[in-house]
Amino acid sequence: MKYDKLVRDKIPEYILSKGGVPITHIATEGEYWQKLKEKLSEEVAEFQKDENAEEYADILEVLEAIANYKKFDDSEVKKIKNHKVEERGAFKDRIILDES
Repeated sequence: MKYDKLVRDKIPEYILSKGGVPITHIATEGEYWQKLKEKLSEEVAEFQKDENAEEYADILEVLEAIANYKKFDDSEVKKIKNHKVEERGAFKDRIILDES
């Protein structure tokens, strides 16, 4: 079966343990970035289908990989997030904008 998708680091070992023969390669910089974005979309779609903690955790794992790849500083990201909350609020009040 063909996949052409980014997988977790231990998936090839798992396939071997089940008697399969994984064919893999290490992504180039550009390919890795593209596959991370594809994986994020895939995981969000899975969460939208099955709204559970496992799917949420998968999204977080991909977001952490993206932050690491882009070298985002956690404290800087939190500072930006907090600034936006201060300036525009969060999503706690469940406000739906119908018209403007």
